[in-house]
Amino acid sequence: MLSLTAALVFLFSVALKGFLAIGNIENLLFNVSLLGILAVGMGVVVIGRGVDLSQIAIMGTSAALVLSLLNGGTPLPWALLLSALLALAMGAFNGIMVAFVEIPALFATLATGILFFGFGMVFLLDGAVQYLPAKQQGLAQLAQGTLLGVPYPALIFIGLMAAVQLWLNRTALGFLVYAQGDNAEAARLSGAPVRPLTVLTYMISGAIACLAGLIFATASAAIDMRVVQSTMIFDVILVVVLGGISLVGGRGSMWSVLAGALLIATLLDGMVILDVNSDVQDVIKGFVLVGAVLLDRALHRVDEETAKQGDTL
Repeated sequence: MLSLTAALVFLFSVALKGFLAIGNIENLLFNVSLLGILAVGMGVVVIGRGVDLSQIAIMGTSAALVLSLLNGGTPLPWALLLSALLALAMGAFNGIMVAFVEIPALFATLATGILFFGFGMVFLLDGAVQYLPAKQQGLAQLAQGTLLGVPYPALIFIGLMAAVQLWLNRTALGFLVYAQGDNAEAARLSGAPVRPLTVLTYMISGAIACLAGLIFATASAAIDMRVVQSTMIFDVILVVVLGGISLVGGRGSMWSVLAGALLIATLLDGMVILDVNSDVQDVIKGFVLVGAVLLDRALHRVDEETAKQGDTL
């Protein structure tokens, strides 16, 4: 995957004027970091044999809530806390729908994504676009600041990736996430709390989406809730699948997310420079996603018994 990314970078560097410009490299690093952060959260859910199509809705709603509260005079610590609690609650709701109500994750999170977006627009926000107050511009350093020349979002991505992989590899709960994704029935029979564990993975995805939303919003000092209706969630799934995290669950590493994020962000950046029509971009991404899913299915076949997540929870 890294070799393919390197080849793509070389091709774009030679063929596209402005690809190696400082401004474009900074934009590319930001996109890699944002997609990577979201993919870490998605990756935890997918390893546990789930999927979270509501992730962008959680990202947009929680970030917009922070800005709305700040504009209403709420102190920054309280605004951040309330936003994080909302994201955790939305993640927990997803987990309950999948683990206890036993709605397939694909349909559950597709529905809750619409629900979260509508709930935010009707009950929490006073408009689709929320702006960062002028007196809180220091918060923009979260997305725009650097440490030793490295942008903060890139440092957050690497740190988060390392922390989550350490949790998956070195803790009992992390081991159980892999075990559940590999075979939920076997994990249940061994005494693993598979239902609460499913809820936990979706809460982790929600919390990470909240972090990504804060970075996304502070990068431009605003957030437009219409991002929820974009195809960004499919970019995240592309990163996860191309990074080697299997959709059948129980396999994959957070470190591979880096390779997937680099590849997808580079591909998207090249298409933007080429001024490829957004509809054509969707076609290209769709082909890549279908190809990635077919490859994942060919490499990680699963039998009928181990595929029954809902029945074994």
